[in-house]
Amino acid sequence: MHQSISTNGVGYDNASHLPITPRRPSASSISTLIATRTRNPMQTTAPIPPPKPGSHDASRRSTPATTQSPRQPPLPSTPTSLPEVTAYAYAQTPAPPTIVDPGDTWLPKVLQDKSKQDLFEVLASQELLSALTHSASTIHPSVSASYGALQSALDENMELAKRLQELEARLAHQRSATQAQLLGAHALEHSWRAKQAAMDAALAPFAPASLYQQLAAGVNEQEQVCQALEESFLEGEGDGGLASEREASEWVRRYRDARKLFYLRQERKERWDEGRVGGWR
Repeated sequence: MHQSISTNGVGYDNASHLPITPRRPSASSISTLIATRTRNPMQTTAPIPPPKPGSHDASRRSTPATTQSPRQPPLPSTPTSLPEVTAYAYAQTPAPPTIVDPGDTWLPKVLQDKSKQDLFEVLASQELLSALTHSASTIHPSVSASYGALQSALDENMELAKRLQELEARLAHQRSATQAQLLGAHALEHSWRAKQAAMDAALAPFAPASLYQQLAAGVNEQEQVCQALEESFLEGEGDGGLASEREASEWVRRYRDARKLFYLRQERKERWDEGRVGGWR
């Protein structure tokens, strides 16, 4: 009794172990598996292909596929800042061209003249499938296009990373310079405070409070000088005799000068107390 076992659409006779309907290697069953695994080695099931254009589809015959791309927005009329221009440039980056799916019967040229046994061996070897997927001569056009877009994105990322490294180096240099300037500013601030304290100590005798104390002490001192002159005149300088005219005139002159200085200092103190001293008030 003969039985026919179907494997992916290919029939075999158990008695003779020969295919019932021998075909070329470009048959739909084997080519579907090869094309599916070559296009996406990580995908176990083939994606649904787009519908093929029919003979009565006038739009597909007359309109090329490239005219279906969206119209690009117009360029901005006003100048913008650098971040906006960069964002606009990224937005204006054209999308990768759409690759028309060649269908389930696509096979790499290197496999089109192979026997079915060789094709089954290729399907059973993950290394061969990976080599066919990534080889430049056998890669699927859609995978090649995606690799091109990925490579351009990687190059752009590398350029941005290089610019970021340059900016990082500049930032580190500026940060160290700023830190050094900040430390220098702190040192100058401490030095200025020390010099300000020394200046205040040197100018303390000439401060308004110190000058007022000196003026008050001078008034009291001059008053005591006048009292001492009066007592010395009344006591007669200890001899008990009368003073001569020359001694009297000398005492009068000395007492007049001392009293004049006393009134002058007293007047200055009163004016200070009344707030009539200018300069620092």
